[in-house]
Amino acid sequence: MGDLITLAVILLVTYMTGSLIEKAHYRKIKKREKALIGKTMVSYGIKTWDNTKKVKKIELVSGEVVISVDYFKTFAAGLKNLFGGKLNSIESILDRGRREAILRMREKAVGANFIVNTKVEQIMMNDPSNKNEYPKCALIAYGTAITYE
Repeated sequence: MGDLITLAVILLVTYMTGSLIEKAHYRKIKKREKALIGKTMVSYGIKTWDNTKKVKKIELVSGEVVISVDYFKTFAAGLKNLFGGKLNSIESILDRGRREAILRMREKAVGANFIVNTKVEQIMMNDPSNKNEYPKCALIAYGTAITYE
């Protein structure tokens, strides 16, 4: 009985702290996204730029982030795996990571007119043989920043 109470307390604490951390991170992301509106446009495909203007600088910009899942989300995803279906808890981690990586890339390109050929890649970094390891995901967003004179 003591083990069940301990598990319930751990789940409750990790759920509460994880939720608070995630909400705070989303607030920061939204604030930073809002601050970048209209500054540097991002193109996710090949885009030709205006060749009537003189290009001042072309550079590769990137933003990287490694994000981890808390104990509660790991537990919830494990239960969901028993029955199948969409893993919303893991999707929110990927969403936060993707948005953070793109923001970091855009922040490095401040002053550029736009970023072309933007790519976002991700890789799960957990060791499948280690059952005690929490899932981690590395995301990188990169593209070519174009600045006119």
